[in-house]
Amino acid sequence: MSSLTDQMGFNFRGPERRVWKVRDLVAAVRTHIEREYSDAWVEGEISNFRAPESGHLYFTLKDGNAQMRVVMFRSSARLLRFRPADGLQVIVRGRVTIYEDRGELQISAEYIEPKGAGSLQLAFEQLKSKLEAEGLFAAERKKPIPSLPARIGVVTSAQAAALRDILNIIERRHHSVNVLIFPAQVQGDAASHEVSAGVRYFNQQNNVDVIIIARGGGSAEDLAPFNNEGLARVVAASEIPVISAVGHETDFTIVDFVSDLRAPTPSAAAELVIRSRQEIEDQAAALHERLSRAVRYRLLMGRQALTELAQHGAFARMMEVIRQRQQKLDDLAHRMEVAERQLIVQLHRRWETISAAVRHYDVRLVLLGMRKELESRASSLVAVTRNVLLQHRVRSERLQMALESLSPLAILDRGYALIFDADGKLLKDSNRVQAGDEISARLAHGLIQAIVTKKE
Repeated sequence: MSSLTDQMGFNFRGPERRVWKVRDLVAAVRTHIEREYSDAWVEGEISNFRAPESGHLYFTLKDGNAQMRVVMFRSSARLLRFRPADGLQVIVRGRVTIYEDRGELQISAEYIEPKGAGSLQLAFEQLKSKLEAEGLFAAERKKPIPSLPARIGVVTSAQAAALRDILNIIERRHHSVNVLIFPAQVQGDAASHEVSAGVRYFNQQNNVDVIIIARGGGSAEDLAPFNNEGLARVVAASEIPVISAVGHETDFTIVDFVSDLRAPTPSAAAELVIRSRQEIEDQAAALHERLSRAVRYRLLMGRQALTELAQHGAFARMMEVIRQRQQKLDDLAHRMEVAERQLIVQLHRRWETISAAVRHYDVRLVLLGMRKELESRASSLVAVTRNVLLQHRVRSERLQMALESLSPLAILDRGYALIFDADGKLLKDSNRVQAGDEISARLAHGLIQAIVTKKE
């Protein structure tokens, strides 16, 4: 019958079943989804935002009743211009995938942009609110700018037109001022780090009286390095006053708010930091004239008061008292001179008596006796020290022999071994390992790595 059905072309055998393992099925679906949706743009609202210390970002993207988990790894997250937050409407670009451990659909994001406001403006507003809440913009923490600094530090690009403007104005207004330049990029990803390094350098060297951070105008992207949180905190922590001269008068950056003074342009910064030499000379001349008039007036008033006092009767009595005191002072000085001469004579006689006694005193005999006594005591001390060291040596050798007899390494010399698990812990029970686990055996000489194949 079976051969007949085969000849007629019938096959009554049931279809073969393919049984998937969960991990294999999830992996297959994930591969298919990643191939189909390798570059997807998704819009939604952020919720359940988390930013652990690892630097990765985790949140849920919601749209009505639908939601999808999103993960952005640290390498992409550190390039964000703004800080994601719950309730923010964003557009996410990334690869749709499946997180195998939970079997959940998620997006591995590479780029996030806020919907509506630009990312740079949003980052600016977020950082501005954060630093303002910390008090970094408070007027009471601003340091005064010195009116006539002897040394000025400038942090800017060595090829910038802003630097030439600053140097020209300083040369014209007061050519004797020293200018120290810290060359730094003022545009691009490395700009904020290099400007921060310049501010730190001047603070560490303490070789300037004021610091100017200068850059010409530009777009929001060009000025983005001056909205960096790290740079803002370095400027706020500077012990030397800092003037921000970034962009044009209508441009505002975070550095403008945390610095001690904001200048609308680099040229204005140079004019603010140092006044005209002629202005200083005129002010000094005016002060000199006021001081001269004040001194002449005080001298005139003093002379008039002295004349009135000289004509008073009490002045004559006062002069008589002064003369009497002068006479008494002369008498005391004479008596002191006589007493001093007598004291010198007495001391000279005493010195001669002592010198004669010393000449008859043989110091060598005394030193010889002291030397013999010291040698005797030294010999006794050496003998006692040698005896104590010998006792300690015997005791040390006895303790060392006892310690070696108790050492687990001595047991290994008799053919035993110490077995450790993969974590380096000593094994005393076979239930702590399974077949296939890595173990190590410490012998009297050397170490053996092994894999458990069987246990009893």
